[in-house]
Amino acid sequence: MGGVKIGPDATQLRAMLQADRASAALGMVLEVDEPGLAVVSMIVREDMTNGFAITHGGLVFTLADTAFAVACNEDDRVTVAQGADVSFLKSTGVGDVLTATARRRVLRGRNGVYDITVTDQVGDVVAEVRGRAFVTGR
Repeated sequence: MGGVKIGPDATQLRAMLQADRASAALGMVLEVDEPGLAVVSMIVREDMTNGFAITHGGLVFTLADTAFAVACNEDDRVTVAQGADVSFLKSTGVGDVLTATARRRVLRGRNGVYDITVTDQVGDVVAEVRGRAFVTGR
């Protein structure tokens, strides 16, 4: 099974994303991949909605988490999430295009803080996430 698709502004797909079956299964596309910055998009499908016919919050967070992972793994060191806080601000549904933009705020030693904003196709903010990353020894 292939990995995440690559968008027009990303130059190559890193090995980390080539092996990311979860993000690929959700149809995520890597739009931008720069040190400390990542943009990932996804079209909401019917199977991504909850019992209220709105996008499942876990999948909105998964999109944000994928962008977070790309932004914080900017070199050969393996970096993982220590935690994250999410605020859901607008519901979305089938056919909406969600875009997560992750930006490094602080990187001190082995700890980083990243802000991730998820927007819809008209630019409305759907969710805000603050992620905390840890650079492992791997």
